[in-house]
Amino acid sequence: MPALVVGPMLRYVDRDSASIWVETADPCTVTVEADGRAYRSPTFTVHGHHYAIVDLVGLSQDIGSYSVTLDGEAVWPLAGRPPSRIRLLPAEGVRKLMFGSCRTSVPHDATHVITHGYDMLSELGTHLAQAGDEEWPDLLLFLGDQVYADSPSPEVLDYIRSRRDTEPQGEIADFEEYAELYRQAWTDPDIRWVLSTVPTAMIFDDHDVRDDWNTSKTWREQMARTPWWRRRVVAGLGAYYVYQHLGNLSPAERAADTLLQKLLSGDGDTGDALDAFADRADTEPSSNRWSYARDLGDTRLIMVDTRCARQLTPGDRRMLDPDEWAWLEEQVTRPAERLIIGSSIPFLLPEGVHGVQNWNEALCDGKWGRLVARWSEMLRQAVDLEHWAAFRRSFEDLAGMLIKLGKPVLILSGDVHYSYLAKANTGPVYQVVCSPIRNPLSRVLRWANVLTQFGLATLVGGLLARSAGIPRAPFRWRIVKGPWFQNAVATLTLPGTLTWYESRDDAIKPIESVRVG
Repeated sequence: MPALVVGPMLRYVDRDSASIWVETADPCTVTVEADGRAYRSPTFTVHGHHYAIVDLVGLSQDIGSYSVTLDGEAVWPLAGRPPSRIRLLPAEGVRKLMFGSCRTSVPHDATHVITHGYDMLSELGTHLAQAGDEEWPDLLLFLGDQVYADSPSPEVLDYIRSRRDTEPQGEIADFEEYAELYRQAWTDPDIRWVLSTVPTAMIFDDHDVRDDWNTSKTWREQMARTPWWRRRVVAGLGAYYVYQHLGNLSPAERAADTLLQKLLSGDGDTGDALDAFADRADTEPSSNRWSYARDLGDTRLIMVDTRCARQLTPGDRRMLDPDEWAWLEEQVTRPAERLIIGSSIPFLLPEGVHGVQNWNEALCDGKWGRLVARWSEMLRQAVDLEHWAAFRRSFEDLAGMLIKLGKPVLILSGDVHYSYLAKANTGPVYQVVCSPIRNPLSRVLRWANVLTQFGLATLVGGLLARSAGIPRAPFRWRIVKGPWFQNAVATLTLPGTLTWYESRDDAIKPIESVRVG
């Protein structure tokens, strides 16, 4: 009898449709029943795992509850849990977005609460089960590091050791292990429920594949010489496509997705097709686009791939290659009252750190000679000097574009394991960071970040950049709120109220709230 492995997950939602993603234990027909109607989809199979995404189309009102059956056997909702509902995108557009990044999937016991803090995704599930409609977000954005393939939980490590003793030790090696990683990340009861009832949109960051992923050409060359890397990156991108990317797309976009149609029409296991796609996506980034955009009423959401689409040519590094940059230019200039740009890595860092990354990039490109370039590359990888500031030409191009728009722009990011708000001194451009959902820095590393990024770097960053002949940025900015280092999620209540939340006194409580725009 078929069983539900992961899900149901409510993914894409607009004014009259919703998409529900599942993983099942066996091939079957997945049926979602809502408001007296049944919506069906067969599963497709890759690497022995079975998936379906069911589109509920022609909806005219919110769905108070839905159920899922597999070949006629009821598997959802679970006993004792609140109903899973579907709230359509309001006619006037999104009212409230919730966002965050960087979540490890360690247990919720007392020991791990001490070491990792409270899991804000689990806390959100507990909170929403009792909250009124006004507290529910219309969309939940995950801004990277949904899973940690290079630092899995003890339970995933046990699973890895049960099946192999080969390299890479302590890391994910193939699609099978990625499937287990996602299963453990998304099946805690509170998390499973909240993912079944709040629409989600996602984009990857490095740990979804591996730390420092695509930091530089040198990094890629080093990894290419690593025997297990090819299988790992192919598995990582293939798993990302299935578990995260498909749900980012509208029903029409998925209908036009040639890979998905191949998987759906394939006879038997279509893992080879997925692997071929993922291999090409890594070696020829322009062959595929992970970025996507949505109109949310008068707000335009643009989720940008800042990892796979990089151009890593020394002397002409770009955060986005020419094809991706042309796409972003088109999306940014479309009509909208405001823009929300999802970038897993921050665009506006503390100004001093920005200068340090400018300086490091110039030295990596040979500004002070070959020997210094080698040392600078080691520094780039060691302390993660790979944000927009480390791709200065792309930073300046995007900065100029956003200022010319003259409309509110909010860039939502994660990655750095602390939260803050930065504002440009010219124009309504804001950087909003919320990180981590659950992966806090130790107390020592928190102080190290404060001293280096908000202290030492502030003093020397600009001087280092000038010493390498780096021109000043197109505009200046400053940190106006934060930093905060605790686990957190944040909300943007439109037209412009930001609130960061933490778990305190057995409840979700605000850290700070501020008006923007």
